[in-house]
Amino acid sequence: MAVNSRAGAIDTRACGRPHSPTLFILCLALAGCGGESATYVARGPSPTGGVAYSGDGSEVESDEAVYASSDTESVSTGAAAEESPSRPPPSPPPGVQPAPAAQMPTTPSESGGGETYADTRENGLMDTRQDAMSTFSLDVDTASYTLARSDLTAGRLPRPEGVRVEEWINFFRYDDPAPTGGGEPFAVRVESAPSYFGQARHLLRVAVRAQEIPAAQRPAANLVFLVDVSGSMGEANKLPLVQHALSQLVNSLRPDDTIGIVVYAGRQATLLMPTAVSHRGEVLAAIESLTSGGSTNGEGGIRAAYDLAAQHFRRGGINRVVLCTDGDFNVGLTGDSLIHLIEQYRERDITLTTLGFGRGNYNDRDMERLADHGNGNYAYVDNRNEALRVLARDLSGTLQVVAKDVKVQVEFDPAVVSHFRLIGYDNRVLRHRDFEDDTVDAAEIGSGQFVTALLEYELQPGVDPQQDPRALAEVRVRYKQPTGRRSQLLRQTFHLNEGHAQFGQGSDAFRFCAAVAEFAEIMRHSSHSEGARFEDVRRVVSRTHFGQTPDGRELSALLTRAQSIWH
Repeated sequence: MAVNSRAGAIDTRACGRPHSPTLFILCLALAGCGGESATYVARGPSPTGGVAYSGDGSEVESDEAVYASSDTESVSTGAAAEESPSRPPPSPPPGVQPAPAAQMPTTPSESGGGETYADTRENGLMDTRQDAMSTFSLDVDTASYTLARSDLTAGRLPRPEGVRVEEWINFFRYDDPAPTGGGEPFAVRVESAPSYFGQARHLLRVAVRAQEIPAAQRPAANLVFLVDVSGSMGEANKLPLVQHALSQLVNSLRPDDTIGIVVYAGRQATLLMPTAVSHRGEVLAAIESLTSGGSTNGEGGIRAAYDLAAQHFRRGGINRVVLCTDGDFNVGLTGDSLIHLIEQYRERDITLTTLGFGRGNYNDRDMERLADHGNGNYAYVDNRNEALRVLARDLSGTLQVVAKDVKVQVEFDPAVVSHFRLIGYDNRVLRHRDFEDDTVDAAEIGSGQFVTALLEYELQPGVDPQQDPRALAEVRVRYKQPTGRRSQLLRQTFHLNEGHAQFGQGSDAFRFCAAVAEFAEIMRHSSHSEGARFEDVRRVVSRTHFGQTPDGRELSALLTRAQSIWH
């Protein structure tokens, strides 16, 4: 496995246990396979300004992709530009006194109560004398960020329980080097530096990029779209946006891929039997004929979609059901019985992706849960440009899995690190023994996807990371090949003196990830966020080249909007 930067290399050789602790952020960024794509252009304005895509999938600015930012600071680099400003001392660890909560907005302005989110407790600081390990599954979903973008665009703050920090970070694409050979599905880059947003705290970034597989080399796809056509889907940002998204998908698939469409409301029906994309007119006509009306029987529709996918199963190919809905499952089998059905088909190599549309009665909790148990991914589509991102530019990552059941375990040396916490991944935490248990399901990593996991840590008193050669932590990544049954282990030891002396010396990706995480924690009202430091977040973003991309400028615009609503 290839490794870059001031870090070390993850490889398959056994490494000794680390010998020291500190406050630390671990970032795992997986970028996957690229590939050729058909011509597609965004039509119509994006509610946030948005990002448009050209025929090769690259981002472009146009009259329909306008970005606003109040940040007028010039872009600069170097350690001096980004030394942490003075701030209150860090929150004491658990057992001393509780950490102060982030400053709350004077007038709460969060999304309506008709939506459903999982209220998951955020991870707290861990004392390494009690437990020096963090074990979790990776997460390639991005829905939390686009849901928040939809809220902020509409002039309201996102629901705190809907903010999943890792999904904000994983929305963005980074520039970590691709693997150069050796048979591993990832290249790994590791770096660390003091935190900009927490005094006496440090961040560690582990960036993992998946191998590049040309689109022409991926297996043929058997896709069955399960489209909610109930009455709740009649709004302009629901079923009409689904139709636009599916129409763009037709331009991105290969001629030998097949598309089937099952619709469901009060009852389900097969609108289009699996049909080769080469019969483009027939497929587009079926998409155009979609209309809404009736109540929602999601379970009946899911059964029909899975049955159709099974009947046309492509051995050695990609077999997937893609659910398009606002998540308003109000009739039929739900809960654990529905999850059991999805898991049964997962074991038959038919996976599930969930795409969310619309607001008002949106069910984020169930959409995420279904995708997790279906070995698929979950995205929220808030505008036409996002439809292009998910079903055109990032299509290879959605379809082509390069590694499955990917788990991470980080073990700190208590002699070096006193406390640590995993940032985000609150509902992805695993028991330590699950790391080596191949029967425990975890994340799938696809082509073109980036995954970043952040850990924050505090060093023991007297530890000088620049002069101390001891190990900070051992990072372990366990995964299976796409068709494999037994996992493989990659491991590396990262040493204290391999880190950067100052935050500003970190790579642009390192600093940008830290800023996005801080923004998300402000929106989550995290007790670990030291106030609503919007200006500091914007400053860090603007001083990276990621901040100058369309996505980065959109992020700055969202920061400005959030700050105006907050106060």
